[in-house]
Amino acid sequence: MTSTSAFSRGGSTSPWPTTPSTPFVVPALALGSLLTAFAPGLDLSSVGYLSRKSLPIKRNDAEPLTREDVQYDLLNYIFSDTNAVFTNPHDKGSEKVNFSTLYISALYNSSKCSKVLKDKMTETPEFATELAKISLLTNVGRINTTMAFFPEMKTALRTYHPVPSLQKTDGNAQDAPRIKNCLKAALLPSETKGVPPATPEEVLAKRKEGQRPPTSVVNLVFVLSNHHAPLASVHFDGNFNFLDLFLPGKPLASFERAQIFLWLTYHYLEDSDGPNPFSDKFAQKHPGKAPMLRRLTEEEQAQENVDTPEEIQWGRTMSAKRNNFLQQLVSSVDTDKRTGRSAAPLFISVTPEYGVGRRSQRHVYDTTPKDEASFLYYVPTQGPSPIEGAGGSGGPEPELAQREPEHGRARDERMNRTARQHHPLITVKQDQIPHSSPRPRSRSMLEHAWVLATTTDPLGDSDGEEDTQHARLDYSRRLKVLRHLHGRSHSGEVILRDSSSHES
Repeated sequence: MTSTSAFSRGGSTSPWPTTPSTPFVVPALALGSLLTAFAPGLDLSSVGYLSRKSLPIKRNDAEPLTREDVQYDLLNYIFSDTNAVFTNPHDKGSEKVNFSTLYISALYNSSKCSKVLKDKMTETPEFATELAKISLLTNVGRINTTMAFFPEMKTALRTYHPVPSLQKTDGNAQDAPRIKNCLKAALLPSETKGVPPATPEEVLAKRKEGQRPPTSVVNLVFVLSNHHAPLASVHFDGNFNFLDLFLPGKPLASFERAQIFLWLTYHYLEDSDGPNPFSDKFAQKHPGKAPMLRRLTEEEQAQENVDTPEEIQWGRTMSAKRNNFLQQLVSSVDTDKRTGRSAAPLFISVTPEYGVGRRSQRHVYDTTPKDEASFLYYVPTQGPSPIEGAGGSGGPEPELAQREPEHGRARDERMNRTARQHHPLITVKQDQIPHSSPRPRSRSMLEHAWVLATTTDPLGDSDGEEDTQHARLDYSRRLKVLRHLHGRSHSGEVILRDSSSHES
């Protein structure tokens, strides 16, 4: 074990490593000149202004996140610590808990944590710990909202990344936007109707008023991350900041970094004046200063965050699975374009009012009774159909209002395929749509906007969003308004675009 050593910079002895001088690019230079003009004595390289820029993990799609990327040893030391010194705000009558229990409890009691996720966390404690580790990386900003962790992800706004070291119990973890949404809602019961503390000073003020804990552990991590620069000179010597604890590439011992993180957590949530169970001799002699860091030798650094052969193989397998999925997806899109299947359907789905609500999640269970299923109205073409031209009956097809007993997306896709194969798309007048069956009351544009604002999740995945009657009607009204603003004539027609034509 290498003894604790100090680091020197500018003739002064410091227990924290120095940040090497980094050349600024033009935008950073302009920002640095502006800050220097208002604060001449400010040393940009000493407070880690570049830490936020280099903080998020940047990898290509399907590229695994290694132990070095996520700093696995650091996370393992944090969540394996057994010191039961924290107050659980969701179970104040119980004894003190360790950090792992405190953080997992905060996620579990988040208002955005789904029942399925809660059940999984309860049934499999190992999964709860893995989710907590990924959530902590999201909490500090190492994992941003452009990442997803299931290979079947379709949206182009995110990239898929297997995390072999943190996906040993369930390969399909939550995507980063859902994790971030869950974190933002992980508040104390007293904070749900108010505003949680947003600065370190506000956190300490609430604790000194007798509130313990003064805020949730998740919100505390947000606060420490957002104020990493000013806190660099409060708890460190100005050359090191809170975000540097989670950055790779520095020869700093993971155990000591974990102790500093736990020291800060205890300092703000429990007691900033009394003894801290995570203090070392340096912190005990210097109140308010974090424990010392230990620099690793090259041999010691090579032994930290080492991926196992099983994890490397699993990462390659999931990357190959992702590439195969993308190839099949591109192939299916090309096939749809050649066959014209990407055209708008001829069937008009009229969903009952109670069927319109929050965006559908990845796993949807249709509980609508069969006798209350959505109506599908079929509008025939004017003239013989392709089937009639090939020797069919030749008579005109009557208008049909068919009530389909099937449910869900499978029903709509089957009906849409049938319509596209046999009937071209046409322009349909409002009076041509049959009204023999009851239809829900249409919403005004203001009502539809209010429903969307109150029932949809802006951070949710839009892959499974349903195209309802109300949404199509709203788009049609918006189009009419735009035509009116441009001085064009408009009518009360519902336009269904033909895939082979560019006319509307």
